[in-house]
Amino acid sequence: MIARRRLAVRALLVGALVSAAAWAAAQQGPAAASTAKATFAGGCFWCVESDFDKVPGVLSTTSGYTGGTVANPSYEQVSSKRTGHAEAVQIVYDPSKVSYEQLLDRYWHSIDPTTKDAQFCDHGSPYRTAIFTLDAAQAKAAQESLAALQKSKPFKEPIVTEIVPAGAFYPAEEYHQDYYKKNPVRYQYYRLACGRDARLKQLWGDKAAAH
Repeated sequence: MIARRRLAVRALLVGALVSAAAWAAAQQGPAAASTAKATFAGGCFWCVESDFDKVPGVLSTTSGYTGGTVANPSYEQVSSKRTGHAEAVQIVYDPSKVSYEQLLDRYWHSIDPTTKDAQFCDHGSPYRTAIFTLDAAQAKAAQESLAALQKSKPFKEPIVTEIVPAGAFYPAEEYHQDYYKKNPVRYQYYRLACGRDARLKQLWGDKAAAH
């Protein structure tokens, strides 16, 4: 008899705890939005980081290397143009504040999609432009954005930017991360001397991504 009473009391306590937890969750409102990732190569990753950090809804950007055959490559190895990697940026964003399609639009208007294995003053395969898609939905969105751009582009040259499945992404050395913040004078000199914004203005006009 005593054992049954104990079981009954325990059942009541468990029920009360579950109800309390449900009530607390309801008071907190909907769960926080999940995050998503996007990976873009657009020439010098210092510049790509700087461009995407300004987009509302982007939570973080990481400069790194992807698309190659060597694990954990160094900057020197990638720069040798023998690893197959591209300088790229991995973006973590809040889909409730910015969509992948909006990131794609920002990407296109932040690069020169007409040059193969080069961006502005930087030349070689590490500086190619590429959209590294993380799933079928991203691949579809990227292809659709490319098709739309091919119809509306304000320049005559063909678009040569790759759309390829993402592979391993290796973060670059720490001194590359947030370079534009750590070395603002050197960064601004590099960007100006490289002619990045002048070329973007030439290609896209008023649609060029604001720097």
